[in-house]
Amino acid sequence: MITWNDTQPIFIQIRQRIIDLILSGGVDGEDPLPSVRQISAELAVNPLTVSKSYQSLVELGVVEKRRGLGMFLSKDARIILLKHERNKFLNEDWPRIHSQIRSLDLDLKDLLQASSKDGPSKNGPSKKTSKNGKISK
Repeated sequence: MITWNDTQPIFIQIRQRIIDLILSGGVDGEDPLPSVRQISAELAVNPLTVSKSYQSLVELGVVEKRRGLGMFLSKDARIILLKHERNKFLNEDWPRIHSQIRSLDLDLKDLLQASSKDGPSKNGPSKKTSKNGKISK
């Protein structure tokens, strides 16, 4: 069962799950995405909420509508998303993180040591989604 975060609209959370699916390699270039109805039923949300998630990805140039066929990844979806998500991190998340690092008087050695304890496994990052297009398990 999915647990929704009360601090963000559900369409943003669905959008982020789709972004994570694309960035993790769960879907490849120009693959079809699950239908709005399929995701709506799977997540027990209103189809309009899912449509709003897809529309925001269309606006980014990551997803394209193919009339009568559904939604598909654009050819450069992963590249577009990497650029977008990196910019978002550097402009929104990093200033807050950097400020916290400075206020805690941490240095690079402390950060590297902490990250080596909790770093990714030798098998690489775990995938949250399956190759068959499921958004969640």
